[in-house]
Amino acid sequence: MAKGIAGHQVHGGHEEWLTPKWLVDELGPFDLDPCSPIERPWPTAWHHYTIEDDGLAQPWFGRVWCNPPYDDKSGAWLDRCADHGNAIALIFARTETKTFEKVWQRAHGLLFLRGRLTFHYVDGTKARANGGAPSVLIAYDAGTAAHLRSAWLRGHFVPLR
Repeated sequence: MAKGIAGHQVHGGHEEWLTPKWLVDELGPFDLDPCSPIERPWPTAWHHYTIEDDGLAQPWFGRVWCNPPYDDKSGAWLDRCADHGNAIALIFARTETKTFEKVWQRAHGLLFLRGRLTFHYVDGTKARANGGAPSVLIAYDAGTAAHLRSAWLRGHFVPLR
């Protein structure tokens, strides 16, 4: 297994960043994480699909947590979240991008997090630097939007539907 940028584990050329445990704990529990790291020191959901499973091709069920790969396929992951409905996604808050145009059109609510998240390595240790951009949580139905609105997270909630 090779090391990627900032020492993150690389599987098949893909970096794996782990969502901070405190964030998943605040928003969970989740039934499914369709793009989970192969190695993880804490669960993000009851069931995990990894890059080896191809979570986009698998059936989704229940309440979904999605911290998609930050690459050219992120739009496909967000489309799948919107199609599924009962999902919360975490992406960079780059509102000017083509990917984010779909978020504005299909999401039910957004929670723009204050500050920048620091992700973790797959062994659980905190990365040396933050993610490099602000993050946003995206709710894809009325229930997950209400959950984001009431979460004890610092930031600003924006209802969309």
